[in-house]
Parts: sequence; structure tokens; C-alpha cells
Amino acid sequence: MKPYTVERDAIRLAVRFTPRARKDALAGIIDAGAGRAALAIRLTAPPVDGAANQALIAFLASALGLPKSAVTIATGDKARLKIVRLAGVTVPDVERLLI
Repeated sequence: MKPYTVERDAIRLAVRFTPRARKDALAGIIDAGAGRAALAIRLTAPPVDGAANQALIAFLASALGLPKSAVTIATGDKARLKIVRLAGVTVPDVERLLI
């Protein structure tokens, strides 16, 4: 089970994130229910005024070597389970992130 799907010009990554964590970190792949997987990410940012979403974008952009503008939240703006759209990234790049 993979937490991503490939589109023509981007990759959509399912992310389950926890705000107000002790440190920013990847926490592995988890079962997101309904036969789906998600990448678990812990962030120190609080879920206030979009701070956690901006921290998630910055974290993923840094981890994948992308500009922040290439990472957007497609769905789940106010939810812990989000679909993040990654432009300009390849499947091997995402696979390295998941290891």
C-alpha cells in the first residue's frame, strides 16, 4: 500500500500529521482507513492560523529539495489527514522520503 498517487504533472501524497509534537519528524507509513495509506508526520507548529499547514509545506519542500511553491495542500486544509500535491518531483524522490 503506497501513500501516493501519480498524476500527469504531479504526485499526490496522503499525509496524516500531528501538530505540537516534540520535534519535526517523519513517523512512517500508517493505515489511513478504507484501504488507504498515509505518511505520518509530526510537526512542532501549533494548528493556529495556518501555522501547521505552512510548517508542513516547508517540511516536505525541504525533505524533497523542492521550492515551497511546488508543495500545495489539495484537500484537508483543516484536517489532520491531508492530500498534498507535489509538483516537479519524481516517484523515486518520493520513495526515498518513505524509506
